[in-house]
Formats: sequence, C-alpha cells, structure tokens
Amino acid sequence: MTTAIRLYSWMTAVLLGAVLSAAPAQAQSLKVGDKAPDFSVISSTGKTIALGDYLGKKNVVLFFYIAAFTDT
Repeated sequence: MTTAIRLYSWMTAVLLGAVLSAAPAQAQSLKVGDKAPDFSVISSTGKTIALGDYLGKKNVVLFFYIAAFTDT
C-alpha cells in the first residue's frame, strides 16, 4: 500500500469518525449527488481538520465502513 493511499485511508477514517460521533442539533437528509456538509474534527495528533479546507484543492472521498469503530 502506498503512502498516499494510507494517508487518504487514515484521513477518511478520521473524518468518518467525526461525522458519526457528531450529534447535530438537527439531522440533515442528503441525497445522492449532494455536497457533503462542512464539518471539522480534531485529529489524533491534536490538529483540527475541516472538510472545507480541501475545497477546490484536493479530492476527498468519504467512505463509510458499516459498524466501524463499534463493539458490534
């Protein structure tokens, strides 16, 4: 596995964890093709990572692992 793929996998896991652990006041319903809402998280290194930081700069893939980081 190349370093770039590992980095993207790690970033995806961090962003996904943040999305799943965030408790928004009102849930949004997204449809296929909708843009992901902007959000930010604190990484395991203490750095704040925001989806909006990558807008127009990099491609970001949000990948959802069913039951990841759970006890199921």
